[in-house]
Amino acid sequence: MYKHIKDFAATWQNETEATMRTLEMLTDESLGQQVTSDHRTLGRVAWHLVQTLHEMPSRTGLSFEGPGEDMPVPASAADIASVYKRTSQALLDAIQSSWKDENLLIMSDMYGDQWSNGLMLDILVKHEIHHRGQMTVLMRQAGLRVPDLYGPTKEQWAEYGALPPVI
Repeated sequence: MYKHIKDFAATWQNETEATMRTLEMLTDESLGQQVTSDHRTLGRVAWHLVQTLHEMPSRTGLSFEGPGEDMPVPASAADIASVYKRTSQALLDAIQSSWKDENLLIMSDMYGDQWSNGLMLDILVKHEIHHRGQMTVLMRQAGLRVPDLYGPTKEQWAEYGALPPVI
């Protein structure tokens, strides 16, 4: 749970950079990749991540521009990345301009439970990490290279001249 907006802002900067690296590697063709026919496509997972940036914080009364829950998945990977970039920055700007640290203690109704705004931000970050992980698996299945997120990728080990991790 966040107790200081500056702490959230520092985490958010790192995580949104990692998500942008992920989204920028998507192709329009890869958006249809899915594990099975009854699971979300890569495009749908990416778009869900984008939509949640607006949906979840809006439940606290925070107001900023972002995609509505009823907006369809864009057909363009570049469009998804562009909306993500704008929405993630709009969220951070709204928090920094509208809230003080004390606002992080305010309780809001979240899906039938009461969460502090600081907890909501923590869950929002973890939600993003969770879906970004799902995206990297689908990206591999689609034949895409995945970005380094918290350490080198298999390809990067080879580029460094090191042995890749044991499979």
